[in-house]
Amino acid sequence: MANRHLSRSIVLQSLFEWDLNNIGKKDMDEVLDRNVAEFAPNNSDTPFMGKLLDGILAKQTEIDLVIEKAAPEWPIDRISPVDRNILRLGLYELLFADRKEVPAKVAINEAIELAKQFGGDNSSKFVNGVLGAVYKEIGEPGKDETSKRKKKEIPFDEMPIERLVGAVVYSINAEGDMYLALVHDIFGHWTLSKGGIEEGEDVQKGVQRKIKEEIGLDITVESELGNNEYVASHPEKGKVRKQVHYFLGQSPYSEIKLEQKGGLDDAQWFKVADILELNFYEDILPIVTKAITMLVSKSR
Repeated sequence: MANRHLSRSIVLQSLFEWDLNNIGKKDMDEVLDRNVAEFAPNNSDTPFMGKLLDGILAKQTEIDLVIEKAAPEWPIDRISPVDRNILRLGLYELLFADRKEVPAKVAINEAIELAKQFGGDNSSKFVNGVLGAVYKEIGEPGKDETSKRKKKEIPFDEMPIERLVGAVVYSINAEGDMYLALVHDIFGHWTLSKGGIEEGEDVQKGVQRKIKEEIGLDITVESELGNNEYVASHPEKGKVRKQVHYFLGQSPYSEIKLEQKGGLDDAQWFKVADILELNFYEDILPIVTKAITMLVSKSR
């Protein structure tokens, strides 16, 4: 069976793009197709995603009214774009989806998981609070039902491993100012350029290739920064351990050319002093901090 959580995350990504970029509803099929091709090319659940996205967009006005009533202290435009669209997705499934296909508890739990995965520190509590209030208002359907099937949890040690490489890319311009090249994902975080490497490929050559492909910069690898690891969902493999090997790389101060793909929407050079104000993922911040510490020490 297709991975429904991954399918919902792709729908969420498409909603986020629609909301942030004022894309017309009639153009959303193209957005969804692009995101499916980027993140789940072998996913057979495209009809579910299309039906879910179309339903949310069709009921958006009604859903937003429900949000306003359930969270009166939070006007729609003050809710973060990620949280706002998680609520739209969760409320659509809670209020309008076929309960035989999506029980109320599943709708709420899936929305909370999306909030944990893509939202901020308080997103899951906020989403849980709003959906919980609506759930009580509609009579708590399925409250006494017990799950007939329990998902088999794959032990962490048995999850397949996917190797990736990434880099903190820096440059010094003609005036002697130091800059870092960062990419921005559609969920509102600045992060590091990274990607998968081929079987048997040298990691340093791999990171040079991936940086060139993703942001158009030629880098010289100077040192290793370390590794991090996170668990992601794959449409066929299920849970996958993604292990990322990070490097420090220098590049000429030249124009960044972002590869056109669904997960990223911007890439820029930032002065080192300005990056403290940016929104980073928690596991990326230590890598960036270590790189800056090395660069400052080297410049003395």
